[in-house]
Amino acid sequence: MLDHKAGAGAPEDEIFDVYSDIDRDPFGRYARLREEAPCYWSKSGQIWVLTRYEDVLRAAQDWETFSSAQGNLIDEIPGRAGGTLGTTDPPRHDRLRSLAQAAFMKKNNEHLAQPTRDIANAAIDRILELRRFDYIADYSSLITVGVLFRLLGLPEQHPAEIRDKVVLSISTDRKTRGRNAELDAAFQWIIDFISREVTERRKHPQDDLVTRLAEAEIDGDRLTEREILLTTSTFVMAGVESLSSFMSVFMLNLHDHPQARARCVADPAMIPKAIEESLRLNTSAQRFKRVVAKETQLHGQTLKVGDKVILAYGAANRDWRKFPNPDVYDIDRNPQGHVGFGSGKHFCLGSQMARFITQIASETFLARIPDFRLTGEPFDWVPSSNFRSPKKLPFEIV
Repeated sequence: MLDHKAGAGAPEDEIFDVYSDIDRDPFGRYARLREEAPCYWSKSGQIWVLTRYEDVLRAAQDWETFSSAQGNLIDEIPGRAGGTLGTTDPPRHDRLRSLAQAAFMKKNNEHLAQPTRDIANAAIDRILELRRFDYIADYSSLITVGVLFRLLGLPEQHPAEIRDKVVLSISTDRKTRGRNAELDAAFQWIIDFISREVTERRKHPQDDLVTRLAEAEIDGDRLTEREILLTTSTFVMAGVESLSSFMSVFMLNLHDHPQARARCVADPAMIPKAIEESLRLNTSAQRFKRVVAKETQLHGQTLKVGDKVILAYGAANRDWRKFPNPDVYDIDRNPQGHVGFGSGKHFCLGSQMARFITQIASETFLARIPDFRLTGEPFDWVPSSNFRSPKKLPFEIV
């Protein structure tokens, strides 16, 4: 079999190498893996790859077999594992999630609607003057950094600088096939920035998420200093990059499917359905890591304790066994059960907020700029082993 661990081919013969330029178009390779090697051993990455929906869903929900305690990033950031929602297992995970949720869910999302519209409209005013623009730098990043920093209570920072640090933090050095000093330094910059703000909140509490995290308490239990820093950094990284990337990929989907875009422009009530289908078809959270905690058998393979495993969410969401005509962008589809936000214990805490902000931002954009197209200028994807994220999205108004 193609996926037999002992007989895996040389790296140049691999179907799937997470350190290649895979994200230009990963879906053909995902499809081959699903049919020929659903439990595939990547020799170059020294990691199993799961691509079928049922396998990915089971692994995402079975934390006792597929553990997150050694980190959920394929190339984990040093010092992060064990201190975030995504890098802990129960019971520690449940304690941390309860405390984070108590802080995060104090207000509903409605209070974010007007700030989102205000930032969006100001950005669109400038875009209308430019005519040619980068949807990420000139729109989605401005919104995600602006809204997220208001929610967290962090001081205004230049969105380009923040996104640059976050993108570096989640990137992979393809030459070394892992992390490097520059990437780690970018993450440390984020931690240092947040640490200063946490110290300030202890002196001067405010009505913001950083203060609520610092003060969150359930039955006398509170977050440690490390947990506050790492949880806040996770919110920053997920909000700034993952949300911005998802908003951008959603707009790219609408660009590539003009009939769907026209329907969303004519009837904004279709936008939530289009967003959900985009989450299924093209989630930015393509791949996450687990480590085998209990030996298990899958598709004739033995996954041993300590083996690393990729849960390929982007592949699972295109499995025909779950979603008929999976490569078709169908905004009338009800993609119930997709794993665009993960599943199980590690289902994204900010999923509803991400949907809400994306809906408001997209409604505002399409109402004022219904016709746009790619300029033809080539664009690259962030070199990340986990996320599928365009570095820029060069559009022009038609």
